[in-house]
Amino acid sequence: MPDPIRLATRKSPLALKQAEMVRDALLAQHPTLEPDQVTLLPLTSTGDQIQDRTLQEAGGKGLFTKEIEEAVIEGRAELAVHSMKDMPPVSPPGLVIDCFLPREDPRDALISLAYPSFELLPEGAVIGTASVRRQALIKRLRPDVLVVPFRGNVQTRLAKLAAGEVDATFLAVAGLTRLGATEHITTIMEIDAMLPAVGQGIIGIQRRDDDDRMANYLAPINCPDAHCHITAERAMLAVLDGSCRTPIAGYATDATQQTGDARVSAGAAANAPSKDTLYLRGSVTHPNGQFHQADGITGPRDQAATLGQRLGEALREHLPKTQTPD
Repeated sequence: MPDPIRLATRKSPLALKQAEMVRDALLAQHPTLEPDQVTLLPLTSTGDQIQDRTLQEAGGKGLFTKEIEEAVIEGRAELAVHSMKDMPPVSPPGLVIDCFLPREDPRDALISLAYPSFELLPEGAVIGTASVRRQALIKRLRPDVLVVPFRGNVQTRLAKLAAGEVDATFLAVAGLTRLGATEHITTIMEIDAMLPAVGQGIIGIQRRDDDDRMANYLAPINCPDAHCHITAERAMLAVLDGSCRTPIAGYATDATQQTGDARVSAGAAANAPSKDTLYLRGSVTHPNGQFHQADGITGPRDQAATLGQRLGEALREHLPKTQTPD
C-alpha cells in the first residue's frame, strides 16, 4: 500500500468537516493518490474536554491544538488540520503551517430565537460566548447586556440556546456555512461593527518542517490570498501577544475592498489600492468594552509580515499600561 497521509483533527463535527475538505482537495489535485490513502485521525483535545471554565482560565488557545500537533510531531499523523482562529501565533519547534484553503466568510453571526437583530436585544439580555474578543466587542457596542461564558461545539451551543440558557449567542459564519447550518443565522455582523478573530474563516494545514513529501503534496492546494492575509494577521497577533486572554481582532483583505481609514500609512501603495496592495485592520479592546483601540494599514502584499508587525506595534503604543499584553 502507498505511504499514508493521515490528517490529525479534533473530533467535533466542524473539525471533521474541515479535515474532509482538506482530504478532498488533496485527492482532487493529486489523481495518483488512492482515496483510502488519505485518512482522518480524530483526536480529543484538552480544550474539548474542559467545559466548566473559560479557555483563558484553563490555559489559552493551545488547549485546542496540543494533542493534534503532538500526533504530527510523534509521526502518528503526517498533517494536522486547524481552524486558524484557534491557533497561537507561533507553531511549536519542528512544525510549520504554510498551506491554507480559500477563506470562507469571516464574519460573526448573531443567533437568537427571540430577537431579530443585535440592536433589538432588550436591555439586560443574556448573550453567551466563549470568545473574549466577542465579549469585549459586545460590551463595547451594548454595555447594557450581560455576557456569560458559553462553551461547546456549534451543535452544543445551538442546543443550549434552544433550551433557553441565553437570549442569543454568536457563531462564525464560516463554521455554519461548512456545516450547512446557515438557517440558524439571525443576522450577520458587518466587519466594521465586529472585527473578526485573526484567521477566522481560514483552514490551515500543519506539517513537520522537514517533510518535503508533504510540502509537495500541499503546494497545489495552498490559496495565495489566504496565505498572504493570514501572514499579515498573525504577524500583528504575535506583536500583541496572541493568547486568548487578550481581546484582539484582525482582518486582512485586498485594498480594493477597503472600508474605512488606514491610518498607519505604508508608503505610496496606501494611495493606490490594487490587487497588489494589502489592507489590514486590527483592534484591541478591554474585556469590559470600555477601552477600544483600532487602526489599519495598507501596503504591498509581498510585505504582509512587515505590515502586520507595524500595525501590531502601532496598536500596542496606544494601549494603557494595564492593557498592554505581557
